[in-house]
Amino acid sequence: MTTETHVLYNARCPVCRAEIDRYRGYAEARGLPIAFHDLNTRDLADWGIGADAAAKRLHVRQGGRILSGVDAFIALWRALPRYRRIARIVSLPGLRQAAHLVYERLLAPRLYARHLAREGRAAS
Repeated sequence: MTTETHVLYNARCPVCRAEIDRYRGYAEARGLPIAFHDLNTRDLADWGIGADAAAKRLHVRQGGRILSGVDAFIALWRALPRYRRIARIVSLPGLRQAAHLVYERLLAPRLYARHLAREGRAAS
């Protein structure tokens, strides 16, 4: 089976790891062609993204295209039968833009700030 969807996430983020672990468990139990990659243990050159940019939001690669943020979540949800309904809902005009604003202005920056704080504590 060829892996069609690749997910790049930050396994050092407890929130990110918990969410991705749920998706991974679901995908593996059903033999879905999805691969999950921890940005902290990957060479990011094949993603064309630096570690800092990778840590700022979720990334999904499908068919050579790299999506990030809400678009990455929608792509991942579409690849998981149980989550296709939420992908359709979040993709609705207006709702997609609202989800993008919430993710980009609230959620992702807070998670990234926590990531930087954890990395700072680990370095000291």
